[in-house]
Amino acid sequence: AAGVMCLRRAARAVQAGDADVVACVAADTNHVDSFRQTLGAFSDFSRDATYPYGSGGPNSVFALITAHYMRQYGARREDFGRIAVAQRHNALRNPNALFKKPLTIEEYMAARPIADPLHLFDCVMPCAGAEAFLVMSAERARDLGLAHALVRGAIERHNAYAEDPVMVRGGWLRDRDELYAQADASPNDIDFVHTYDDYPVIVMMQFEDLGFCAKGEGPDFVRAHTLTYDGSFPNNTSGGQLSSGQPGAAGGFMGMTESIRQLTGQAGERAVQDARLGLVTGFGMVTYDRCLCTGAVILGSSE
Repeated sequence: AAGVMCLRRAARAVQAGDADVVACVAADTNHVDSFRQTLGAFSDFSRDATYPYGSGGPNSVFALITAHYMRQYGARREDFGRIAVAQRHNALRNPNALFKKPLTIEEYMAARPIADPLHLFDCVMPCAGAEAFLVMSAERARDLGLAHALVRGAIERHNAYAEDPVMVRGGWLRDRDELYAQADASPNDIDFVHTYDDYPVIVMMQFEDLGFCAKGEGPDFVRAHTLTYDGSFPNNTSGGQLSSGQPGAAGGFMGMTESIRQLTGQAGERAVQDARLGLVTGFGMVTYDRCLCTGAVILGSSE
C-alpha cells in the first residue's frame, strides 16, 4: 500500500506548507537470493506454525484465502483467469512489461499448480525495477509546465476487520464512501481502476469492496465485463504486477505511475479513451488470515 500512502501523506505535507515538492520513490534490486530471504521472512505471525509442515511464503497464504473465497462465493478458476488474461493483453502494449507473449484462458487453466487452488499465472513474477512520481501543488505544476493529475480523494486503513477468521474483505469497504465523497464522484464515474494485484482473488475482492459490485458478486462481475484497457471496465492497464512483474518495494507504486500516464496522455497504445477519473489501490502486510493495511486514491485529469 506504500504508493497510495506516500501520495496521501506527501499531499498533506504540501497542503500544510511543510514541503513544496515531494519526490515519492520506490525501487528494489530483488535478485534471486534476496527474494528467497523475503519468502523466508514472510509473515512472522504464521511462519513458525506453518514451516514445519512444508508451507511458507505468500503462495500458501493466498491459496488458503482463495480457496475460502471460492467456497463461500462460488468463484471458479476461470473467473480468476479472466483477470490474468486481460492484464496480459494490456501488458503487450507496455514496453516495460516483463511478459511479452499473449496468454489464453486455456493456457491459464493448464498451467502447473503452485499451491492449490493457485496455479502459475495466479502468481506475480518478481523482478528488479523502480517507480517514482512528484507531489506538488497544482499551481506549482502549472507554473513549471508539467503534465499532472489532481488528487481528488485518498484513504488509508490499518487492521480493518480483524475479527474475520479468513480474509474476504479489506479496509476499502470501510472507507469507500468517504473516498467517493472527497472526490464528489461515484463508482460509475470511474474510467479505469488500478487494483493491487498480487493475486487475482484480491483484485476480485477490491471490485466488491470499492463498490463496483456487491460482496460475493465479484465472479459475476468479471464474467460480465471485459477488463482490458479498451474494454467495458479497464483494470491494471499496464499489465499490473501479474504481467508487468512485481519489482519488490516498487510494486505498490505501479498503479500510481500508470494512472498518471493515463490521465496525462502518456499511456500510448494502451490509453483508456477519454479517461478523466482513475482509482488506484494499495494492499499489504498480509498475515495468515487478513491484510493489515489498505489504501485507495482517486486521481483526476487536470484538463
